[in-house]
Amino acid sequence: MRRSKEYGEKILTPLHSITLAMVALAASAGVATEVRAAPETFNSALPVSKGNFVFRQQFLDLKASDDPSAADRNLEVRGSISVLGYGVTSDLALFGILPYLDKDLDLTMPAGQRISRSTNGIGDAQIFARYTVFQNDMRGSNFRIAPFAGLKLPTGADNDRDSFGRLPQPLQPGSGSWDPFGGVVVTWQTLDYEIDAQASYKANTEANGFEFGDEFRFDTSLQYRLLPRELGPGVPGFLYGVIEANLFHQAKNKINGTKDPNSGGTKLYLSPGLQYVTRKWIAEAIVQIPVIQDLGGTALEDDYAVRAGFRVNF
Repeated sequence: MRRSKEYGEKILTPLHSITLAMVALAASAGVATEVRAAPETFNSALPVSKGNFVFRQQFLDLKASDDPSAADRNLEVRGSISVLGYGVTSDLALFGILPYLDKDLDLTMPAGQRISRSTNGIGDAQIFARYTVFQNDMRGSNFRIAPFAGLKLPTGADNDRDSFGRLPQPLQPGSGSWDPFGGVVVTWQTLDYEIDAQASYKANTEANGFEFGDEFRFDTSLQYRLLPRELGPGVPGFLYGVIEANLFHQAKNKINGTKDPNSGGTKLYLSPGLQYVTRKWIAEAIVQIPVIQDLGGTALEDDYAVRAGFRVNF
C-alpha cells in the first residue's frame, strides 16, 4: 500500500500545469449590443459595455499519457468552466472564473497491478480586472490594448483522500494557495477577421508544503469569417474559422522547498476551431493539439484537449 501511494505522488506532480492550462480561460468579452468573434482559449481586449454582463460556459475533455514506449499511465480531466464579466465603465471590466473538474488517473504498478485514483469538485476560482489603456477606432476596424491583473483564490478542496491516503497535491481540486497573476492582451478587429495576442504570468505560492512552479503563457488567435463571404442585411449569423497557438511554460514544483525533477517544462499547442456568431450569442468548439512538449523527468504528455461551449451577453 505504501508503495502505491509513493508511486502516485511521484508521477502526478506535472498534473497541475495541465489543468491550469485549461483553467486559464478568461472571458473573451464582446460589446453589449452585439456579440463578436473572439479567442476560444484566452482573453480578448474587446469591451464590455457599462452596466452589462457577459457569460461564458465551456466544457472540457483532456487526455494525457506516458510516451508510447511506456503506456502505463493515463489521465483524463473532464469539467466545465463558468465565466462572468461585468462592464464597470467603457474601459474597465471585472471577471470571475469558476471551474468544476473531474480527474481520473489510471496507472499500472511494476507488478502489473492496476490502480485508479480520482477526484472531482469545484476548483480554485479566479477574479481579475481588465482596463483598456489604448484604443483606436477606425472605419471598419479597431485596435485595443488592455492590461489585466487578478488573483486565484483557494476555493477548491485541497485535502481529499482515497483508499491509498491523501491524494497528491496536483490531483486535488484546489491548491490551497493564493496566487496573483497579470498580463496584457491586444486585439485588432476588422469586418473580415480578428487577431488577438496575450502574454500573462502567474506567481504560485506555497501551501501544504507544496509550491507549484510559476507559469508564463503567450497566446495568439486568428478568427476569419468563412460565411457569409459578402456582408449584407438580414444575415442571422456568421461562421468563423479559428486557429490559435498557446505557448505555456512552468517552472519546477517544490516539495518542502526542494525542486521536483518530474515537473515543469514547456508546451506548445496548435488549436483549430469554429465559432457561430449571432447578435447575442456564440456557439464554439476547438481542439488543442500539442506540437511541442519539453517536460521535466517523467511528466505526463498531453494527447489532446477539446473545448466546446457558448457565450451570451445580457
